Formats: sequence, C-alpha cells, structure tokens
Amino acid sequence: MFAVPLTENAELRPLEPWQAPEFLTHLDRARAHTDPWIPWATFSVDLDSARATLQRYSDGQNADQKRIYGIWLDGTLVGGVMFVSFDARSGVCEIGAWTEPAGEGHGLITAAVKLLLDYAFATRGMHRAEWWCSSVNARSRAVAERVGMTRDGVLREWYPYNGVRYDKEIWAILASEWTAAAQG
Repeated sequence: MFAVPLTENAELRPLEPWQAPEFLTHLDRARAHTDPWIPWATFSVDLDSARATLQRYSDGQNADQKRIYGIWLDGTLVGGVMFVSFDARSGVCEIGAWTEPAGEGHGLITAAVKLLLDYAFATRGMHRAEWWCSSVNARSRAVAERVGMTRDGVLREWYPYNGVRYDKEIWAILASEWTAAAQG
C-alpha cells in the first residue's frame, strides 16, 4: 500500500474494504458533521454497511469509475477524498471530500484535493473536474475556491435533507486552467 504525505503528520492512503472497522469508527465520530453533505454517512451505520460502502468504491476503482482515499492525521483516520465519479471516456470526473472536526483547519482536504486534481489532469488526461456541494456548506465551497475552481451554476432546491430542500452548487476546473495555475 502507498501513503502520500500531506503534512508532517498527515498522509493520504487508499481506503479499502478490509479497513471497514476503522472507517466505521471514524464515521461514528464524523456522522453529525458529515451526514448533511455525504449521503453514505447515513447508510454506513454498522460494520456490514461500512464494508459495503468501501466495497462499492473498490468495485468502482476496478471499473475505473470511482476511487476513495482516507486521510490519516497522527495515525488516526480523520477524513478523506474521493472520485465520486470518474469517466475517462468523456474526460469528466467529480471530486468529493469529508472530514470529522479533528481533521479541520490543517489544510488536509485542500492538499488531498490538489493531489487528486494532479492525478486526474496530469496522469489520466481528464478534461474537467467537478465539485458538487450544498450552497450552505461554506467549508466545501472554500475548498473549491482554494483549488481554483469556478462556480458553474446552482441547482435550486436539488436535494432534500431532513425535510428541507437544499441548493446544490456545481464548481469545476478545466485541465487548461489547472495547468496554467500550476505554471503561474
């Protein structure tokens, strides 16, 4: 298994089905913080459902359609990033992220998202990377802005959560924009 350093005491690693117990423990700490934004937090409530969530990503990676990575801070899983979707044929992917409160404020999500963008554009030749987030999730919008994405639009009242409908913002960056930012 590989590990990519994000900071002196944090690293990015693949998150795989055999890690379901650690993933579930992390989700239990993160659930109230992530549930409004990440739908699988609601579905991963026991060991079997946590393993099934990770297995879906593993199957998706094998089909070259999605991937999931964990972020460990001082040896503890505190969040992660993922290719929610990855369509090499069309050249479009969507990146997502989550964290528990202990993972906030260290720049870990931004650093990990940059690694995924580098992989998507430089290694895989993708054309466009998207970031979908709730209009009320200021931390998520801030990540999109920090990595140079542009807000393409808003899907008004796109999804329900606890009886309230929320807007979904779509942010994106093109390969040419990412390359120009990296050179500039």
